[in-house]
Amino acid sequence: MPELPEVAYQKIYVDSTSLHQKIVKVETGADKIFQSPKKEFEDILKGNEFVSTAQIGKYLLLELKKSGFLVIHFGMTGKLDFFNHDEVHKHAQLTLSFESGSKLSFICPRKFGKLFLTDSIEAFRKKQNLGPHATEINKEDFQKLFDGKRGSVKTALMDQSFIAGLGNLYVDEMLYQSGIHPKSKSENLNKNDFSTMFKKMVAILDTVTKSKTEGIPIPEDYLRNHRTEGEDCPNGKGKIEMIKVGGRSTYFCPDCQEIK
Repeated sequence: MPELPEVAYQKIYVDSTSLHQKIVKVETGADKIFQSPKKEFEDILKGNEFVSTAQIGKYLLLELKKSGFLVIHFGMTGKLDFFNHDEVHKHAQLTLSFESGSKLSFICPRKFGKLFLTDSIEAFRKKQNLGPHATEINKEDFQKLFDGKRGSVKTALMDQSFIAGLGNLYVDEMLYQSGIHPKSKSENLNKNDFSTMFKKMVAILDTVTKSKTEGIPIPEDYLRNHRTEGEDCPNGKGKIEMIKVGGRSTYFCPDCQEIK
């Protein structure tokens, strides 16, 4: 599922292709994708244009010239496609035709993505109960999030109302690089643990975002390159194991990650 770095790439993609273009035609797909009546999307988008973009965690918000935002959650397989030909992808769930002749489609084969309309960023954040965007929080505020927090640290980090943008892949990476077992309890972590997790979170999200946007390779010693049970740990200390935490497949190295 796309996490913060993947959505950051989609934001840059829209910024470089689809801003300040008048929408002259709106085509819609599966009903389940649309979180308001499809006619409302058609009425609001036709004749409008995108003027800027914003991101909250896994959500991309496209600001409309005539007020409000189109919001995209990419689900597991969603992506945007800007093109200049007539053929529309068979899994396009929303296609906007611009006055210039180009088009922008939201493609979502498995139909787990969602499209929203909202009047403001803050209204959407409140309605979806989203926590702070992971790259817009400082170390002190990150640590404060855990004040009084109990239970699995991995479950907490994946909770979008706790902190927005982290998912299964990068939470596993954070914990691996921090040397913290995914079944560790939040209440058992100390100040140094939180400081290390924060630093690793910032570095990982920056590295992966640059990989997505600039083509910089992911370092070979990242856990994400070795997410196979029984594979050698990149640190050379043990074997990768897979367990379930909060119902999610979780990869870690028991020799590198201490349970607390």
